[in-house]
Amino acid sequence: MLKRTQLLPVDLQTAWQFFSDPRNLPVITPPGLGFEITSDLPERMYAGMVVTYRVTALAGIRVDWVTEITHVHEPGFFVDEQRCGPYRFWHHQHHFRAVEGGTEMVDLVSYLLPLQPFGQLAAPFVRRRLEHIFDFRQRTLETMFKERGDAYGNDGLH
Repeated sequence: MLKRTQLLPVDLQTAWQFFSDPRNLPVITPPGLGFEITSDLPERMYAGMVVTYRVTALAGIRVDWVTEITHVHEPGFFVDEQRCGPYRFWHHQHHFRAVEGGTEMVDLVSYLLPLQPFGQLAAPFVRRRLEHIFDFRQRTLETMFKERGDAYGNDGLH
């Protein structure tokens, strides 16, 4: 399991608006993943929504990834789960709560690798890659929200 906590210097509604719009996902994903949304998306997510992507997996191989938004409780949390893709199991919880100074965001990612027991050989590499993805995300969000408190939307984001 991977757990990340970050304080966003924006109010809860601003944080929710950004994260509930799946079109913003490429903004917080490292360019090296070649992350490409391949399905049509509504402006806001909903429980049961399916999103398809193409990403660069291990060894530079492009793979399709299908996730479903399984739970949405605005503005407190949502869950995405892999339906088809590079993991044997993927369950990502996104939690948001108002705190002094902004919004606390907690990501809880539970995952299993495919092709066991051989998948275990790749486990350290996959863990480092996930850490890198979430490090990139944290830096990007810090920069993006640093001076935006209530200025959501002024820089071309959805």
